[in-house]
Amino acid sequence: MRRLHYSSGLIITLFVVVHLFNHVYSLFGVHAHIRLMEALRGIYRHPVAELVLFIAIGLQLVSGLKLAFKKRKSVTLFFEKLQIWTGVYLAVFLLIHLSAVVSGRFVLNLDTNFYFGVAGLNTWPLNLFFGPYYGLAIMSFFGHIAAVHSKKMKQPLLGLSPHQQSYGILLLGAMLTLVVFYGLTNGFQGVDLPEAYRVVVGGRGVM
Repeated sequence: MRRLHYSSGLIITLFVVVHLFNHVYSLFGVHAHIRLMEALRGIYRHPVAELVLFIAIGLQLVSGLKLAFKKRKSVTLFFEKLQIWTGVYLAVFLLIHLSAVVSGRFVLNLDTNFYFGVAGLNTWPLNLFFGPYYGLAIMSFFGHIAAVHSKKMKQPLLGLSPHQQSYGILLLGAMLTLVVFYGLTNGFQGVDLPEAYRVVVGGRGVM
């Protein structure tokens, strides 16, 4: 079960790193973000790659929740607890996020590009939910990595202990979250949604 969880986690981590890089690229504008996304889709939307990713997510959810349920009463250290908390949140997030993307593609017949992803984040008052929702997802991703790093890493690096390195990973996650949010909200000023994407937020305007 642990090997299954670890192996599927590596596949998902690779995709998330690429996905977050794409979001950081929004600093160069919406069209730059979409151009990069379209180029990357040539890889991760290939039928084989997409099937492998979907299977990895399914395996990660099942194995992760089983491991969390098994270990929930035996953990005592901060990073041990963080691994369980972030794992459970990521499982819930992946279920909701994946369902939304599939619904957007096959039910609403929308291109689930930049505008689909940022609709809730740029619409008042929905952003009161989607801000924490996305922010906690990014922080949970880095928190999960930090927790695993704390457990696996045994040697100091650049004069930092494994625990200090893990706190550094958390700090990197917090900084990246702000950068991503800055890009996805047009410098926190809001993004004007095309008419086709207003159905995602019930026809509302932007914040």
